[in-house]
Order: sequence, then C-alpha cells, then structure tokens
Amino acid sequence: MRSTNRLVSATLTYLVLTLVFLAVMFPVAYTILGSFKGNMELLTKGNRLFPEKFVLDNYVQAWNMANFAKYTWNSIFMAGTIVVGSIFTCTIAGYCFERGHFPFKDFLFLLVVSSMFVNLGSLTLYPQFAIAKVFGINKTLWGVIIIRVLGLNVTNLFVTRSYIRSISREIDESAKVDGCSFFSIYARIIFPLLKPLIATIAILEFRHSWNDYLMPMVFTLSNPNRMPLIVGIMNLKGSGAAASSWNLMLAGSSIALIPMIIVYLIFNRYFIEGLTAGAVKG
Repeated sequence: MRSTNRLVSATLTYLVLTLVFLAVMFPVAYTILGSFKGNMELLTKGNRLFPEKFVLDNYVQAWNMANFAKYTWNSIFMAGTIVVGSIFTCTIAGYCFERGHFPFKDFLFLLVVSSMFVNLGSLTLYPQFAIAKVFGINKTLWGVIIIRVLGLNVTNLFVTRSYIRSISREIDESAKVDGCSFFSIYARIIFPLLKPLIATIAILEFRHSWNDYLMPMVFTLSNPNRMPLIVGIMNLKGSGAAASSWNLMLAGSSIALIPMIIVYLIFNRYFIEGLTAGAVKG
C-alpha cells in the first residue's frame, strides 16, 4: 500500500513539474525557433512551432541592420559593471553589518531590510533621474550603473549577512592576532570564502540588469547609441518599416536570451550552494 502511494505521489509530482516546465519553456522555445523563420512564414503560419526552412540570415540582419552589435555591447558593459560593483558593495555592507561594531547597527540594518517590503516601482525613477541630472550623468549608462550599484539590493545584502554569519569568528580572531585590520580580514580572508555567494549575486544582478528596461530607456532616450539591447529591441518594434519585421524581433530576443543562459549554466552549481547556505545557515 505504501509503495503504491509513493508511486502515485511521485507520478503526480513529475506530472506537475513537467507541466510547469512546458509552460515556462514554451515561450523560450517559440522565440528561439521563430527566430529561424522567414518574416512571411511568421505572419502567415505563426501558429507552427518548427520552421519550414531555417533562415540563418535573420541573425545577420538583426546584428548588422538593426545595430544589435552596438546594443549588445552596451548591455554587456552595463550588466558586467553592475555585477562587479554590486558584488563589492553587497559583500562589504554585509560584512560590516555582521562583523562590525558601531552604534545602532541592528536598527540601521532593520531600516534597510524593511525597504524590501516597500515597493514604490516607477515612482522613484523621477527623483533618481533628477539627482543624476545634477551630477551630469542623466544621458549615459553610467547613471544607471551608479544608481544600481550604490542602491544596494536588499535581498543580496540580507543573504550576504546570513552567509558571513555562517563563517566561524575564530578565523577573524586568528587574523587579528596576526595583525590584520578589519578590512584586511575582509579582503584576505572573508571575501575568498564567499565564492558561492558571489556567484549567486552575480547571476541575480546580471539577470536584473540585463533585462532592465525602464531606467536605461529613460537615461538613453536622448542618446540612442548608448541604448542596451532590451531597449533597442523594444524601439525596433515601433520603428517604421522595421515594426513588421518579426523575424528580426525574434532574432534580437534570442540574442538577448543567450548571455543569460550561458551565465546561469556556468554559475549554476555555486548559485544553488550560495542560496541554500545564505538562507539556511546562521
């Protein structure tokens, strides 16, 4: 009886997981396969998943004619810089909140973490843009990068502090005996031990910055050459003759998917380890 119940339970579990997998992956599969179709086939036979004839020229046209080469480089630059900057700001802040000793530390951390539950959405965009205008960085991707890096993702900070808490304090004490200062301990000992956490932050920040649309669009509105790929694809959708070029749209969307998939495949093992260690230990 127990074996029958286990079999039924396992069957239902795998069935639900399969349905969820198909529902999640169908748009991705349709986009990638549709990017190999001709524009006429997309317009007349768009309900078919597999193309009648694979058209590789879609990627060539999207890369050259639609300026996706420039947009892709802008996205790589923006996302890469945000990832590197966020790794340092999040790990340093998490280290200071966990190992540091300063007045009102727990209260300040509580205030920072409480902002997780306040979602102002696009309401913060105008004040951020106004501040960037004062510093003259409102027409470049550097404005987006600085705001994202110094804005300090609260989720990453929370996970970072929990992860550092799982590292024995005896290591700190031994380093102090050897003459290391507070930040020397971070740079020489704590930071090298954060590889799984760093991979987690890298994936989360890369996904968010690579797919970000609203803020980069506002900051590059008057400077199209600085637009990232996502903004360029959306602009292509409403740009005159190219508006009906769905083959270029899907090719561009597929180009935008590739870096995210590659990053996840590379850091997947560390990503899972970083999330579980940061969330469970402590």
